[in-house]
Parts: sequence; C-alpha cells; structure tokens
Amino acid sequence: MTTNADDVAIVSTVITLGRTLNLKVIAEGVETEEQSKCLRLLKCDQFQGYLFSKPVPAEQGPALLSR
Repeated sequence: MTTNADDVAIVSTVITLGRTLNLKVIAEGVETEEQSKCLRLLKCDQFQGYLFSKPVPAEQGPALLSR
C-alpha cells in the first residue's frame, strides 16, 4: 500500500465506501508504522496487525487489551 499508488487508491476507496455506509472500518495486517500513518491519513477507524502485537492465545487477550 505504501509503495504503489494503485494500492492506495483501492484502500482509500474501501475506507470511503465503509464510512459512507456508516460502518466502522478496520484495517487488518498492519505491519509497519508507514502503513499505520497512511491509514490514519485516510481516516481508517481501527487497525490490527503485527505492528501492534504478534498473535497471542485467547487467555492472554484481556491482558494485552488492558495495556
């Protein structure tokens, strides 16, 4: 997404569509700070991915979310 203008256009369109339909838009697979910054600029609501945490067992979820 951060190296190809076509990819940015697709992501932007999906975010705009979701927001137009009054949906919360959540980006999955965010791995770099650059991707996170771009998504913020595009007004994406939430992000998840390796940038924030590696996968953890379900029982560790509450502790992760409380941080």
